[in-house]
Amino acid sequence: MLIFVGICGAALGAAAYFALGFTPIEAGLLALVIMLGGVIIEERRTRRRAFARLERGVEEMGHLLATDAKAGQVLSQRVNALADLDLGPRLDMIEADMSVLGTVVRQVAEAVSDLETAQAAYAPSPKENFDAIGEPQHRRAPTIALDEVKRALDEGRLVHHSRPILTLPQRKIHAFDMVPRLHVDGGRLAEPPEYMPIPTGEGTVVLRRIDRICAEEGIRIVRRARLSGDPVRLLIDLSPASLGDKPALDQTLTLLAANRAVNSDIVFALDYEDWTSLSRPQSDGLASLVQQGVSVALRNATTLRLDFASLAEKGVRYIETTAAAFLKSPATLTDFHSSDINDYIKRFGINLVVTDLETEGEILALLDDGIKLARGPVMGEAGPLRPDLRDEGDDSLRRAAAR
Repeated sequence: MLIFVGICGAALGAAAYFALGFTPIEAGLLALVIMLGGVIIEERRTRRRAFARLERGVEEMGHLLATDAKAGQVLSQRVNALADLDLGPRLDMIEADMSVLGTVVRQVAEAVSDLETAQAAYAPSPKENFDAIGEPQHRRAPTIALDEVKRALDEGRLVHHSRPILTLPQRKIHAFDMVPRLHVDGGRLAEPPEYMPIPTGEGTVVLRRIDRICAEEGIRIVRRARLSGDPVRLLIDLSPASLGDKPALDQTLTLLAANRAVNSDIVFALDYEDWTSLSRPQSDGLASLVQQGVSVALRNATTLRLDFASLAEKGVRYIETTAAAFLKSPATLTDFHSSDINDYIKRFGINLVVTDLETEGEILALLDDGIKLARGPVMGEAGPLRPDLRDEGDDSLRRAAAR
């Protein structure tokens, strides 16, 4: 700004000298007076701006001091209020409560220790405990020779019976277990533990064949039930040997794809120990079946300490455990109270089924625990299917599988 004032003063002095005829001294004095006037005016403007900034700073400082004073006043009031409180009795009460709480915790710890000691002293041996829970039937060595089983399959002597799963307390049919039985010499019907092959060598091939026959018959049964207007839900046993074999798995997937409308009525059942030992290809095979709309059931569960959310995501809708384990030794199955476990599992869309019921007293005990599904000899033995489901004239599934 001062440079501009100097230029203006010099310009006016030069104009007075050349245009107005001023002498050089007069023109210089005029220019000097103009420059001094401009400098004085600019200095006063600068001083006013500085005073204005200073006044604003003082005002802001005053506001800050006022705020600090209010905060100090509030803090002083709170300190005075705390000083007026009589905290002695309250501290004594808190100390007494903490002492009581410590006593309770110590008593609980002593009770838990006593329970663990008693359980260790009176717990059955591992073999006895396993027998109480129930050994998976298909783990036992078959008593019928493999060649006899193959000959019976070739002759079509594998028959399919059903075993009801009932609701409690109404005892209405909720679903059926498929029980494949084998006609042997003398007209006797052999149960699956008597003839089911061990999944090794040639036994694996025969086991896959039985799985395929059962899957075909199961799909045929639920299809006929749908057509008759009285649909049924059917649990069909499936072995890991069929899940890990691509040709066998493809045959089952073809059957399911051809009958997608009834897949929701089909539940493939695996033993819990087989489930826990599934390989990656077998797990992928089971997942491909679930994608077709079928469900999964776990049989002979020896524990209910499971990640039910993960099981539900994998298509598990039923978990079976024996009445002996659930009623006589529930602590071996779950940390929940026996009356709460069913409601907890149901939250994930999974049904708990208690099996092998033999007396009415066991049914009453299950009712007290809120169990909704059960099966066993006292509720109905395995027997032939309904007449409308035993129609042998329906070959559509075989034709679909052949295609």
